[in-house]
Amino acid sequence: MSCMAPPRFAREAAGLSTRFIAEGGLVIGRRRLAIFILSALVLLPPIVAAQDGRKLRAGYASLSGNMTPFWAAREAGLFKKYGLDIDLVAFPSGTEGMAAMIAGEIEFLAIAGSTTASAAIGGADVISLGNTVERLVTSLMVNPSIQKPEDLKGKAVGISRFGTSIDTAARMAIHHYGYEPMKDVTIVQVGAVSSAVAALRGGRIQAAILSYPTLIRARREGFREMLDIASLGVAYASTGVTVRRSFMAQRRDVVTNYLKSILEAIARVKKDKPFAIEVMSKYFRINDREMMEETYEVSVNKYLKRVPTPTAEAFRSVIDELAQVNPKAKGQDPTRFYDDSILQELEKSGFINALYR
Repeated sequence: MSCMAPPRFAREAAGLSTRFIAEGGLVIGRRRLAIFILSALVLLPPIVAAQDGRKLRAGYASLSGNMTPFWAAREAGLFKKYGLDIDLVAFPSGTEGMAAMIAGEIEFLAIAGSTTASAAIGGADVISLGNTVERLVTSLMVNPSIQKPEDLKGKAVGISRFGTSIDTAARMAIHHYGYEPMKDVTIVQVGAVSSAVAALRGGRIQAAILSYPTLIRARREGFREMLDIASLGVAYASTGVTVRRSFMAQRRDVVTNYLKSILEAIARVKKDKPFAIEVMSKYFRINDREMMEETYEVSVNKYLKRVPTPTAEAFRSVIDELAQVNPKAKGQDPTRFYDDSILQELEKSGFINALYR
């Protein structure tokens, strides 16, 4: 397979500094943090794809096994198959990705439902089209000195950014052991998930929420997996496709073809393990077969949905978590945050079933 070089992390989304994200109305713990852009920016008219001659752009907001189908769509030439010329843009976290989405700098974003819901509650013109994964496929990895729940009290847990699914996973884990985030256990931002291992190693934090394959590396270095958060069985919109509502209304055909690309990519990685592992190895820049095998089994074989129809249950969990830190989330109808009409059309037409014959 001939593979293109993976995109570099876009630390400033096409010129948008992440400082814009500091003005949202979401309060997490005792800190005022960023999930959406300045209200004035939210109200700007969206840019219609390619009206300025540029390619369409699709972003993804984490370097984890959950992103495999989005990478595979590019590597297998599926975007081109469905008439799309798309550049992939990587972001170190969902906050930067959502900034670019709201500003009209990207058309599609693979991101957690919590970030989409937070932005929508704040007035952003964004909607989820589907959930490829509805579990928080992460683990609480701890220093080996932490052997029991009581040892966690007073310690620091590292996450990527506040307001992301990694942040949600940390709070879920802390609550699981009967503690209060930021009161009994501190949550510390460390940047990209891969940076958490270095922070663990250096003693800046004593625990971290890690995804595959980073948690495998941490395990090999002697850190202990204290809690597999996905095993808690909580339905959660952890990874999905987000667009601007206005873009979907204007270019429904483009959105439909993008979803066709992702659906076929899901089928391809489900049926073609060697291809999926090659794609993952390339984007992770890891040639460790054993590590990629485990990542595949968990992220693709076990938790990747064949039909990524979003569920009210998964978004209800999102709202329940957000309501603990953002009063505006209380009482929200979970169905307002997603539109599954295109997926329903594709499923009824037999398109998805045909991919598995």
